[in-house]
Amino acid sequence: MDQIKQRFSVQFGYDVFFTHHLFNPSNPLFRNFLHTQNEGTAQKIFFVIDKGVSDCHPGLLENIRLYFSSDVPVQLVEEILIVPGGEQSKNSTEYLNKITDAVNTHGIDRHSYIAAIGGGAVLDLAGFAAAIAHRGIRHIRIPTTVLSQNDSGVGVKNGINYRGKKNFLGTFVPPVAVFCDFFFLSTLSDAEWRSGMSEAVKVALIKDKEFFVWLIQNGNALAGRDNVSMEYLIKRCAQLHVAHIAGGDPFEMGSSRPLDFGHWSAHKVEQLSDFTIRHGEAVAMGIALDSAYSFMSGRIDEKDARSIVALLKSLGFAITHPLMGIDNENSAVLKGLHEFREHLGGRLTIMLLSAIGKGEEVHELDIEMLKKSATWLKSVL
Repeated sequence: MDQIKQRFSVQFGYDVFFTHHLFNPSNPLFRNFLHTQNEGTAQKIFFVIDKGVSDCHPGLLENIRLYFSSDVPVQLVEEILIVPGGEQSKNSTEYLNKITDAVNTHGIDRHSYIAAIGGGAVLDLAGFAAAIAHRGIRHIRIPTTVLSQNDSGVGVKNGINYRGKKNFLGTFVPPVAVFCDFFFLSTLSDAEWRSGMSEAVKVALIKDKEFFVWLIQNGNALAGRDNVSMEYLIKRCAQLHVAHIAGGDPFEMGSSRPLDFGHWSAHKVEQLSDFTIRHGEAVAMGIALDSAYSFMSGRIDEKDARSIVALLKSLGFAITHPLMGIDNENSAVLKGLHEFREHLGGRLTIMLLSAIGKGEEVHELDIEMLKKSATWLKSVL
């Protein structure tokens, strides 16, 4: 016998919860979840918290300790690790090592939990550590920004930046649960509040025309920090993201990545700016560029392209930046295309628009048309 064929499938599942004041003792949501997961073993939970969150919520650590002081079937690890927020936490292995050191020191096993509270970068970091320690520790995500509650925090990706490349080391491992606590949004800066809305624009453009129309109708309320509108945006955006993940290729084994509409240039601009441009801000510029290209290539009409740009501007986004300039084939941002191709496994696949609410995949972008698209964007500033 020259060959043994092996085939099996593994079912994954997790719930995304929405609430206010997760660690208020009167809120049973987190406690009830842990009870449903209890196996009668000595489970532990270790918290990793974004420093920006702990600074804005100085009572958070005390609230967590109080919450776990009664009727919770999991032992709270006394040490709570505070790590820098943003890409700084992902740009080296320093904080990854701190988490795995804690796993070793506190005897956190595969039936225990690593819970991360913070923005998307901290969730990426903690999720990666959880995925590789003991070949997998249960991971709970508690996203605290608009961007992480409506996009990255409800997904299955984890990782850190390495060798100067975004998310060069990473895994596809789902969390066991996601808890979106809207109260954390109350302390976001205006820039952080705005930043996450670009992912809602993205997913509406490629999947849901009605949601795009809703965004236009509610743009002023969203920009004005209306909580009811923002909570709807987050829930709808999260719903569309998780539906896509379950829809066919959750671990991105192929080259199709429709949820990366606008991202090939965004990732590069983030890097070129040394991450002073936020991810959501870069994505807004990337959406604008790829929408302009969709217009220039005859896929959508100019009216639709202008409506996209107008929405982004009404939400407070810049639609381009000097680092997004495309003058020739050696323009810095175009290196993002080559890196995107490498990240996808050798075949470039870019999502463009064939209509509002409908995406279309292409495998090449014309540099001259990209130059015209960048020029057109400058004309509608």
